[in-house]
Amino acid sequence: MTSTRRRGAELQRAIEDAVLADVREHGYAGATYERIAARAGTSKAVLYRRWPSKAEMIVAATTSTRSRDLIPAPDTGSLAGDLRSLLRTMRALVGETNRATLLSLMAELDASAGESLRVLLFSQVGELLQPSIERARTRGELGATPLAPRALSLPFDLARHEFLVVGALTDAALDSIVDDVVVPLLVTSSRRPQPADADPAGG
Repeated sequence: MTSTRRRGAELQRAIEDAVLADVREHGYAGATYERIAARAGTSKAVLYRRWPSKAEMIVAATTSTRSRDLIPAPDTGSLAGDLRSLLRTMRALVGETNRATLLSLMAELDASAGESLRVLLFSQVGELLQPSIERARTRGELGATPLAPRALSLPFDLARHEFLVVGALTDAALDSIVDDVVVPLLVTSSRRPQPADADPAGG
């Protein structure tokens, strides 16, 4: 009896799961098209048509919407608490991916694919900070002035530096990022006077 070949969204989910499982078990260097295809119930040819390189395939799996949906949005009751929760989640995700795997990917990927990986692991998490920012405004922790995207991505940029350059994001470094840098910056920036609207008459 022949098995039904997966197609469309079902095949995409199966491939993503197979890629992530193979990387977890064998690392970036050990992951193979053959094993991933077997896990997903498809062929190497299908994988090669979609992703000519292993690096592109791994980035596609880790930057999928399903992967991002696994990140819980925190609600700890304070901006500092939410930031700590998000950074700990990021640390856990990066730890599962393995630092050596990330460095190998970044070395092999072209600029556009490398940016996709960076967005997933670090800056994309900033989108989950938006509800925390709004709650912090409601509680009076933050003012009403809009915050620049660069300010919102700063905690994750600093965490990325600790993990990839220093070698680890320790609890002490995480607390310092939140308490000494990010929260003071966001508080100050959010309470700056907003620029006056331009005179519509141009005068």
